[in-house]
Amino acid sequence: MAQNRKVRIGITSGDINGIGLEVILKALDDRRILEHFIPVVYISAKVMAYHRNLVDLKEFEYQTHRDASNLDSSKVNIINCYEDDIKITLGKISQEGGQAARLSLDAALADIKNGQIDAIVTAPIHKKAMQLAGFEFPGHTEYFAHAFEGREALMLMSSDSMRVALATVHVPINKVAPLITKERILSKLITFNESLQRDFGCQKPRIAVLGLNPHAGDDGLMGSEEKDAITPAIDVAKRKGILAYGPFAADGFFGRNQQDKFDGILAMYHDQGLIPFKAFSNGTGVNCTTGLPMVRTSPDHGTGFDIVGKKIADASSMRRAMYAAKDIFLAREDYDDMHAEKGFYDPITNEADTELDNVDQVVPADQDQNEEYDSE
Repeated sequence: MAQNRKVRIGITSGDINGIGLEVILKALDDRRILEHFIPVVYISAKVMAYHRNLVDLKEFEYQTHRDASNLDSSKVNIINCYEDDIKITLGKISQEGGQAARLSLDAALADIKNGQIDAIVTAPIHKKAMQLAGFEFPGHTEYFAHAFEGREALMLMSSDSMRVALATVHVPINKVAPLITKERILSKLITFNESLQRDFGCQKPRIAVLGLNPHAGDDGLMGSEEKDAITPAIDVAKRKGILAYGPFAADGFFGRNQQDKFDGILAMYHDQGLIPFKAFSNGTGVNCTTGLPMVRTSPDHGTGFDIVGKKIADASSMRRAMYAAKDIFLAREDYDDMHAEKGFYDPITNEADTELDNVDQVVPADQDQNEEYDSE
């Protein structure tokens, strides 16, 4: 079991022109972190030294390796994953920045596949810089999903107070509606339910499902996706034992603080879920990619080109992402061991409750709420 040894956390550099390495260095600057896991940073030693001096952490110590076969459990480990000199242009979008980020990602992915590390924490990338470097994916979630072809990847944002998953991720808003199908919503609900049980210890997770359209479609007057896809998916999920409820109108749901009554929320698109999540989590959130045979987390912020070099980047989300990666890895191992002892593994093992327990005050989407929207 992983509890008998330190978990090995691979940490990718992100865009070397952004704040990723600053928050990595700040997060790892407390030696007490070494009591909890083994940090393994994938970066050029030259680039690491540059950012260490930039952040003015000259006393920061690390051990450099060519590969991850012989890690030092008492130190921060650096995997020197490329030798070429790469030009650093702080706060600028560049092909070199994207290329360095891709090399770091590829090296960490290779090591988690061959068992050299246990989990991955990714620093922020810049999508345009990645495109310039030939990166063909919209983001990390799609990159890791492609690496484990055939598995259902789910973007899940987690904080102390809420967990939000996305039915669609990095998709232009005018392309979202065709992707809202019964099959997709059901698949996301199954993956979300499994993650809440296996990664976060929720025995019978309650999942709120948001509608796509204003007023959750208003009984078809403002869109048919709720009636045609979302509600049928919820019905099938319930028959599978998943405690899924909705669809709820997003504005009323968060406006009434209904998120407090659920273990997870499935949003239909990126901003619908991430705007309220970031507003409520206040910088303490962690991004998790679930549904894959690996653990991946990241901080909930971007490359911070506007503040790079000023030494003011907040490392708290990066630190939380590191600890979350360790905690999720151990939680999965405990959960899988428990189910292996029973002779089966099935993420959907609970009977559906006929009532919503303590969630009886939730306002359903089809209830008349039009008085709220007279100003629209």
